[in-house]
Amino acid sequence: QVQLVESGGGLVQAGGSLRLSCVASGRTFSSDSMAWFRQAPGKEREFVAAIWWTGILYYTDPVKGRFTISRDSAKNAVYLQMNNLKPEDTAVYYCAAGNRGGSFSSGYAYWGQGTQVTVSS
Repeated sequence: QVQLVESGGGLVQAGGSLRLSCVASGRTFSSDSMAWFRQAPGKEREFVAAIWWTGILYYTDPVKGRFTISRDSAKNAVYLQMNNLKPEDTAVYYCAAGNRGGSFSSGYAYWGQGTQVTVSS
């Protein structure tokens, strides 16, 4: 059974930092893309960042320069370092993995359960 488990969410003041982690089990994703999406209350899930198995990185414009995605293939894990957090970053953050990748949810077959990030002003 494939599982992706996120951790690292929490409550932080604006300008603060958090580091999200996602560890996969049940399958190796070293040849797949891994990504982070987020969903704010009342809004649709949106793409945040992705890292291809080749190491190529993609970010949505609102997080460029503030968020950094990385992966550790040996640990079957992906991380999201979030700096200079803003209240508009408040959302449930989801880890995803799949062999199509990209910035659309359809590119990822496996999803975590999500971790809440709340940024206070």
